[in-house]
Amino acid sequence: MPALFLVISTPRPERPSDMAERRQSFWPWIGRYEAAGVCKQVYARVGRGAVAVFDVESNDQLHRILNEWADIIPAEFDVYPLVDIEATRKMLAAQVAMSKA
Repeated sequence: MPALFLVISTPRPERPSDMAERRQSFWPWIGRYEAAGVCKQVYARVGRGAVAVFDVESNDQLHRILNEWADIIPAEFDVYPLVDIEATRKMLAAQVAMSKA
């Protein structure tokens, strides 16, 4: 079952101009994951880094993606599991129904 993750990258503190060429290769690389439907959204962060939402089949798939990402731009990643909004609505409706029973 697919799972959603928010990933926030914080690149190592190298001079941005030293990484400009490598940073350009990031966009075609992430574009392939967008085309495959694995990367749902991606944004550059103000200053440095990026934020992406991935819909992956397993932790192993996310692990491979983050290793590829770090090979392009060495970074630390904050990873947050997400809950689909429709699943959240159903869970809340069930909680309300149980509290009224």
